[in-house]
This record gives sequence, structure tokens and C-alpha cells, in this order.
Amino acid sequence: MTPVIAGFDYRRVPVADGVSLNVAVGGSGTPIVLLHGFPQTHLMWRHVAADLAADHRVICPDLRGYGASDKPAETGRATYAKRTMAADVVALAGALGHERFALAGHDRGALVAFRAALDHPDTVTHLACLDVLPTLDMWAALRGTGAAVGFHLYLMAQPPGLPEQLIAAGAEVFFGHFLDVWAGAGPAIPAQVRRAYLDACRDAVPSIVADYRASAGIDVEHDQADRDAGRRLRMPVTVLQQDWGAALGYDAVALWRAWACDLRHDTVAYGHFMAEQAPAGVAKALRDLLAR
Repeated sequence: MTPVIAGFDYRRVPVADGVSLNVAVGGSGTPIVLLHGFPQTHLMWRHVAADLAADHRVICPDLRGYGASDKPAETGRATYAKRTMAADVVALAGALGHERFALAGHDRGALVAFRAALDHPDTVTHLACLDVLPTLDMWAALRGTGAAVGFHLYLMAQPPGLPEQLIAAGAEVFFGHFLDVWAGAGPAIPAQVRRAYLDACRDAVPSIVADYRASAGIDVEHDQADRDAGRRLRMPVTVLQQDWGAALGYDAVALWRAWACDLRHDTVAYGHFMAEQAPAGVAKALRDLLAR
């Protein structure tokens, strides 16, 4: 049986032509949307979501192309652009009755959240990004031998065909590598949840690759256009990050401060899968954000 977030209701919500998202909804109060990362699904938020549901309406979707959400074929550069995926999230919240909401994302979900906050500043009230750099800054930071940590970024940036075939031929090993290595010294992901992640990824290789391919192209263009226009995040922003900068030689706080007017940045030792490995710390950070 596929794991679920206990006490949450599940539904499918149409968000775009031919695209519906699988979403878990629970709690009541001011709304917050939680977006998962790679190679995961909405289940990564199960502990944090249960905590926040005590006094918030918590919305946990599978992103377009992931989990049990629809996986449209990559028909153009915009199919998996973060701008498109961000519009999905705004449409989802609106369909659930929320014209304004707080937004938190981890890894890939943080890139979608970042784009949603830039594109929809009157809709996103608060923003949290976990263990990621904005796309434009991420590519600039990956240099030298330290960039080997991001080998998958370069693989999935290749034109259609090669990355899909290579990954599909060894999907269990490929996705399992990240679940195991990125966990670091923190608690391992439970076997049943790990199995659910691997099964979901195995069935979504083309859409996951398309998501990453967009980050090497159209997403960079969108970030650069916003930087050139001087657009910044005006809502309260919280960033939780591991100390990747020490190895790759960048100043994460300075990079985020260039985007966010009201920034709280914390370097943490939670492990990459922090919402699963240190849910109490993540939930507290989100509650502190919502109180700002």
C-alpha cells in the first residue's frame, strides 16, 4: 500500500489544460502550500504537514511530472518551466479557495516556489526555500571539481533521448543513489517511503528529466530577465541550507540577499532531506516565518 499523510484528504485538482495534480489537504486556518523536492513526492512533508495542520490549512501536492500527478509530454521548452509549474500551484490554491497563501519548497519544489513568488507577488504572502540556490546562481556556483556533486544536473540538461534512456536503464540505482547519499549522517528514509519514492520516479523518468532540462535553459532565462529588471522578493523569506558554500566557494547568504528584501537565512546541519530528518526544526522555522 502506498503511504499517505495520516489525517489528510486526497483529491485530484485540474490546474491547466489536461493537467491535474494529486494533492493532500489537511488542517484549517491560514493556508500554506508545501512543495516537494527530488527524488521525492509530497510524502516528504508528512511530519511537518501534520505539525502545521494544527493551526493552518496545509496543501501538499505532487508537482507536475512527479508522484501521482499528471506527466504531460515535453512538447516545448515551457512544459516543465518553473514558471509553468508555479502557475500550476497558484491555480491549485485558487481551486481550493485560497487567493493568497504562504509557500514553502524543498530542492526542486523550492525553485518552483521561488518562481511563484517572483511571478505572483500579490499571491504568495511568505516564502521558504530549503537547501537550494536560485537557478541562475546555482549554475554560476557549480565550477571546478566541486561541481561533481551536481553531475545529474548536467546529465539531465542534455537534449531529449540520451538522458532518458540512460536513467531508465538503471532507474532504481540512479534515484536510490540520491536518496542514500544525500541523507548524509541523518536518519535514513523509512523503507516503505523509500520504496514509494523509487516507484514514483521509475514511472516518471521523461518528466523528471524535462524538469531538469528546463532548469538549464528557459528557467535561467527567466531568472536573468528578473535580475536585469531588478525584480526582488518583497515578502518575508526564510532559507534553510546546508553549508554547500564551503565546498563550492560561494556565499549563500549574499546570493539570497540579492533576491530577497526581507531575508532570514540559516545554515543548518539537518541533512539534505531536512523535512524528513529534522521535521521539528523545519516546522519551527516555518512557524517563525508565518509570524513575520
